[in-house]
Amino acid sequence: MGKLRTCRRQRGRRVAKAAAVAVAFLGFGGPVSAASRTSPTPHGFADTASLLGKPGGTGLIRADEVTYDTGTKIVTAQGHVEIDYNDRILLADTVTYDQVHDTATADGHVSILEPNGMVAFASHAVLRDKMRDGVADGFSALIGQKGRFAAVKVTRTKNGTILTGIRGVYSSCKVCDQPGKRTPLWQVRARKVVYNQPEHEIVYRDATFEMFGVPIGYTPYFSHPDPTVKRRSGLLPPELGSSSILGSFARLPAYIALNDSQDATIAPTFTTHAGVLLETEYRQRWNSGGMWLQASGAYNPNGGPNEDEHQWYGSLFGSGRIPLWDNLWHLGFDAQFTSNQTFLKRYNLSILDRLVNDLFVEGLSGRSRFDLGGYYFQGLRLTDAQELFPLVLPALSYTYIPEHDVLGGEVRLDINGAAVSRDSGPNSQRLSAEARWRLPLVTGNGQLITFQADVRGDVFRVTNNDLADFPDIPEKADYVWRGLPYLALDWRWPFVSSAFMGGTSLVVQPIVQAIAAPYGGNPSGIPNEDSRDFELDDTNLFSLEHLPGYDVAETGPRANAGFEGTAFFPSGGSVDLLVGQTYRLKPDPNLATFIGFENQHDTSDVIERFTIKFPAHFSLTHRADIDQETGNLRRNEVYVDGTWGRSVLELSYLKIEEPDPTIDLPSRQEVNGQATIGILDYWVLFAGARRDIENDRM
Repeated sequence: MGKLRTCRRQRGRRVAKAAAVAVAFLGFGGPVSAASRTSPTPHGFADTASLLGKPGGTGLIRADEVTYDTGTKIVTAQGHVEIDYNDRILLADTVTYDQVHDTATADGHVSILEPNGMVAFASHAVLRDKMRDGVADGFSALIGQKGRFAAVKVTRTKNGTILTGIRGVYSSCKVCDQPGKRTPLWQVRARKVVYNQPEHEIVYRDATFEMFGVPIGYTPYFSHPDPTVKRRSGLLPPELGSSSILGSFARLPAYIALNDSQDATIAPTFTTHAGVLLETEYRQRWNSGGMWLQASGAYNPNGGPNEDEHQWYGSLFGSGRIPLWDNLWHLGFDAQFTSNQTFLKRYNLSILDRLVNDLFVEGLSGRSRFDLGGYYFQGLRLTDAQELFPLVLPALSYTYIPEHDVLGGEVRLDINGAAVSRDSGPNSQRLSAEARWRLPLVTGNGQLITFQADVRGDVFRVTNNDLADFPDIPEKADYVWRGLPYLALDWRWPFVSSAFMGGTSLVVQPIVQAIAAPYGGNPSGIPNEDSRDFELDDTNLFSLEHLPGYDVAETGPRANAGFEGTAFFPSGGSVDLLVGQTYRLKPDPNLATFIGFENQHDTSDVIERFTIKFPAHFSLTHRADIDQETGNLRRNEVYVDGTWGRSVLELSYLKIEEPDPTIDLPSRQEVNGQATIGILDYWVLFAGARRDIENDRM
């Protein structure tokens, strides 16, 4: 029998005594007597060479006790064993290594850290071929940052790159260590699980899908990439369903990973009542831009709801921002086009009823911005007449802000223009130039005073008004000129208290804005193309110019007045209140068609906003438009939202009384709710509903 050489931990000493033996192995051609290796090295470890393996590798053993049988060439390490072998680390309570057969047997709290970063655990393991292949019992492993794989027994083959598990389970959900919380949200159980590390593929045989530990589905074969794979070509989950229009349908999507920056999706849908639909989507990303295109086409041998309708339909959606140079100039587009008014809704592709297409080039230079493009609109409502929808080409916008102040204030120059044409109705071209000077001041007692001077000039050319839909525009209108100057003063005086009601911080500021401008400025003959949609509310109450766009101008002397107060509580919550109103020396008939100015008086409705923000990511907001004569709520809106991690809850109530009869808008009353629940890293559950209380329908 061979002699036994034993090294024990030398207790009570410093780092040099923390481990009894460090074995450098596979660095020499033959065995060396362990008896000469029992004294500590300068680094604190005995250098026992060539006890394990064959020439060609290096490694270390750390343990409380190491015994080497020179006759059987078996090394036994006990107590806090750590073997570092060719970048593979093995931890266990006990490890026995047979040098002749190149086999290591590990027992008790076995852990293996692979060179690729995967961490495996087992109760018992037998490893061979430089600890790459072998068998493990009670196996579990961490794959990537999220994957968790476990099996009753696992066999490692092909240099440890193929793991075959018996009675395995996989999930990417975190598992709590608290009692009663060991079951992940979802997992896949299988009779056999094969993890192919070079291919980054996990394959299941006789797989059962579970949610909260309850089986919900079975398949004899299933596979997916491991968590280290960001994307891979393959089939996506199919969609099955039925509807009154499509009949029964099956959607079979497939994903194609073209390269690191490009991918695509192809999804044919087969229906029983509406033929075949094919959806395609292409995506590409650059360092400072990207694009996506979505093209869909359908062939319906049964035709559409109208006998004369074509059997072929199609649509094109997309968006792109393509860098040109210096990452400051981009070519951009947004596409929304369909060949048929009902195609998108019929095949559940989109609920949009107005489509907007644009093409533009934009750039930045210092504090200046340039934008040149065009717009095309398409109406899908049954009452829409496409010949009345405009083509805007070109649309020009340029802003220049000098680096240096002028007379102590900031100067801004704007040039804007648009050419609008349509098959029927007026065609117009507009060019606008605006210069603005703004000087903010802070007084010694904290008042904020801002002076502003602005002058704008517009020139319009309007032709081809052959429709009664535009009665204010002469049939043969030509050039229309106008100038729009104004002077403005914005005054605010914030008051701050940090010792209000037990540590609550309070900020209150009155706000007064006075604008001096001449009357007029809206001569007949100018079509209203870009100032149609406006509603006075808390977002634009304290604007020097309330109306959007260029076609309709707000003119005449006027003032905005109100206050805003915010209380910040020590617990982290806050309460905010804003109240204000617009005043005029006399009513402006050009504003009577906009919500908030319907009363034809020299004062607008009272605008109110009240917000409570609770510390736990929860808030409540109330907005109101109050009739200044009767006190009735013309608009009453309540919005509640809460956020918990990736989960979001939103509830809202809206009631709008019927405006002035001159405004073609009905009264509205509705409630809306939607919830988003994050269940996985890339998965959420969403539900939403809207109830039309006015018409008693969903």
